[in-house]
Amino acid sequence: MVKLTIPERLYPHMLRRLYWPFLALAESCPQVVGTVAGSFVVDDRQYTLPRFQFLGPGPTARRMRVALFALVHGDEPAGALALRLFLERLVARPELAAGFDLFFYPVCNPTGYEDGTRHNRSDRDLNREFWRDSAEPEVRILEAELSQERFDGLVAVHADDTSDGVYGYAPGRRLNERLLTPALRASEAVLPLNRSWVIDGFPAAEGVVAECFDGVLSPPPWQEPRPFEVILETPARAPMTRQGEAACCALEALLFECRAFTEQGMNL
Repeated sequence: MVKLTIPERLYPHMLRRLYWPFLALAESCPQVVGTVAGSFVVDDRQYTLPRFQFLGPGPTARRMRVALFALVHGDEPAGALALRLFLERLVARPELAAGFDLFFYPVCNPTGYEDGTRHNRSDRDLNREFWRDSAEPEVRILEAELSQERFDGLVAVHADDTSDGVYGYAPGRRLNERLLTPALRASEAVLPLNRSWVIDGFPAAEGVVAECFDGVLSPPPWQEPRPFEVILETPARAPMTRQGEAACCALEALLFECRAFTEQGMNL
C-alpha cells in the first residue's frame, strides 16, 4: 500500500471526522456511552483509542459482552464504517441487541489511519503484536481492555485487497465457525463470498478459514472459559459503502446466532 502524503495540519481533522458520527450517537441516544480506552503520545501529539458502549434492552444480570474492533490496520477504513452503520442500526432497532452489552472500538490504529498505512507510525503491523510483550502503546491499551473486561466474544473487521469476496477467520474452536458461517451468508446479500480453497495461504471452505496468523488481536491466552473470536474480511477493492454494509449485515447475523445459542442453554 502506498503511503499517503497528508499535511500535518489535517491530522486531527481526519480523526474527528471518524469519531463525530459515534459521538453524535452518544449524545442523542442514552444507550450509547462514549469513553476512552486509553491514550498515548507520538511526535508530541496525543492520540486516543475511543470506546463506545451500547447496552441492549433486557435484564442486566447476565449479558453477553461482545467487543467489536476496526482499523487495527490503518488503511482499512471500511471496518470503522461497518461499526458505525451497525451502531446506527442498533440505535434505530435496539431489540437487535437484546441481552448484549456491546463495546465498539472504531479506530485501533489512529496514526496508521492518518497516514493511510497498514502499520502504525512505528512501522509495526499491530495485528502481529498481541500477547508478545509488545512495546506498541496501541497494543498495550487493547491488551489491558481485553484482560480487564473479559469479553464473551470478540469480532475484528478487516479488509483484504487481495480478495474478491468476503471471508472470515474462525480460529481454534468449532463454535467460532458455527457463528461465522451464518454471518458470511448474510453478507452475501451485499457482496460475493470468497469460495477459494486457499485464502491468504490457509485452507478455506465456503469463506471460512480455520487457521490464523500468530499475534492477531485475540483474547488473553489465560482467559477461561474461552470467548468466541471471529475475524471478518471484506474485499478492499469493492466500494467502501458496500464493504461497510456487508460487514454490518454479518454483525447483525452473528448477534442473532449468539442469541440462539444462549436461548438453547448452550455455553459460548
